[in-house]
Amino acid sequence: MAKQIQEILIDDLDGGEANETVSFAIDGSSYEIDLSDLNAKKLRDALTPFVQNARRAGAASTRRRGRGGSRAMSREKSSEIRQWAKAHGLPVSERGRIASTVVEKYEAAH
Repeated sequence: MAKQIQEILIDDLDGGEANETVSFAIDGSSYEIDLSDLNAKKLRDALTPFVQNARRAGAASTRRRGRGGSRAMSREKSSEIRQWAKAHGLPVSERGRIASTVVEKYEAAH
């Protein structure tokens, strides 16, 4: 007995037929969306000015966030981050490692 399985993509924007799945990432989250050729072009056209002025995130930026790849923070910088976190109502310990979420928020603000 023969069996044929057909996968049909549905455009996630307009419900019509989709031709491709487009992958993209923003703010540390990756996404996929099924789109027709027209809607895929619209997405790419909208992102073009941002992509043209951005830099690629490579292995170096991943390594910095990875386990064991970071350098110890200076006491001065730790103190500065702790003061900033307290002033902004973020929980931070008096001693020890500063949570990466706090450091990321500090870096984003500066």
